[in-house]
Amino acid sequence: MDFNVKKLASGAGVFFTRAVQFTEEKLGQAEKTELDPHLENLISRADSTKNWTEKMLRQTEVLLQPNPSARIEEFIYDKLDKKLPSRTTNPELLGQYMLEAANEFGPGTPYGSTLITVGEYQKRLGGAERELLQTSAATFLTPLRNFLEGDWRTISKERRLMENRRLDLDICKARLKKAKQAEAKAALLSEEVDKAEHELRVAQTEFDRQAEVTRLLLEGISSTHLNHLRCLQDFAEAQATYYAQCHHYMQDLQRELNKCANAASGPHPPAAVCPDPVSKAFLSGPTSPGATVLSSSSQRPSTLAMEQPQLPVTGTRKAKVLYDYDAHDSSELSLLADELITVYTVPGMDPDWLIGERGNQKGKVPVTYLELLS
Repeated sequence: MDFNVKKLASGAGVFFTRAVQFTEEKLGQAEKTELDPHLENLISRADSTKNWTEKMLRQTEVLLQPNPSARIEEFIYDKLDKKLPSRTTNPELLGQYMLEAANEFGPGTPYGSTLITVGEYQKRLGGAERELLQTSAATFLTPLRNFLEGDWRTISKERRLMENRRLDLDICKARLKKAKQAEAKAALLSEEVDKAEHELRVAQTEFDRQAEVTRLLLEGISSTHLNHLRCLQDFAEAQATYYAQCHHYMQDLQRELNKCANAASGPHPPAAVCPDPVSKAFLSGPTSPGATVLSSSSQRPSTLAMEQPQLPVTGTRKAKVLYDYDAHDSSELSLLADELITVYTVPGMDPDWLIGERGNQKGKVPVTYLELLS
């Protein structure tokens, strides 16, 4: 018990001495050992990395899950290290409501059958959103959290130790200075000066050692940036896949609705009964140097999109596949990302599709999954 009291008193004394030194430095009444510029730059860079990582993490969480209550629930389950129960996405819930409404209004009625069609596609959109959430959490959010809760905590701990060693060093410098001043006035024995010099050498050694440990950890921020760069690429790829899937589903839904409108309107053109709200949302698409990305826009002129070169009716072109695509029936051709295929169109064909050939295989392919090579 006596040992613990002495240790506690010693620790309190060290804390008080450091607090006095820190306060006097802030008031300009004590000298402070400055860190070398390289270490100061590393500290500034690390602080910026931590601050921006926190902001990006929070905003990505808001982007993927706008509901604050749901985010709090996810946070609690994560802290308890428990698996989060599966949650229905908003499009899936909307689709389920549409299907239930169709059963009540009658699935055989025009309104009921349309509700069934739109509801099924809403559930597909919800499935695509669920996949985006899962992929983004694994490839982007988790690495950012691991940095803040792991590497950054270690760095912060070592920085605090380095700051304490610096305070101890400056305290020893101040003691030695006072001892020499007292010795000059013959008020202090040389043994006291020797003791102060010894304490200074020890403090300098400990500070140098801790500064080197901290420097090595801070230089690891460069590796963190490389890791986060790969995470950003994975996140962007997940978003691109999600939006491509949504685009494809909405094109399919538009075709289904046009078929229904055509059947209901008889000789009238489909556009007179069923407007084209979906294709207008995708009038423009990404382009890259030396290549033309085919868009899903109709052939009507539009001030919202630049004119893009049209594929010759009988000509063939090479195209690069942007995303994986699974054929829905035997008339379509499955695609693998980054592969090259031959494409062409035929008179009267839906402008959102092309004929694709790969060796002996041939079938329809969606234009939004392709990059037409020049």
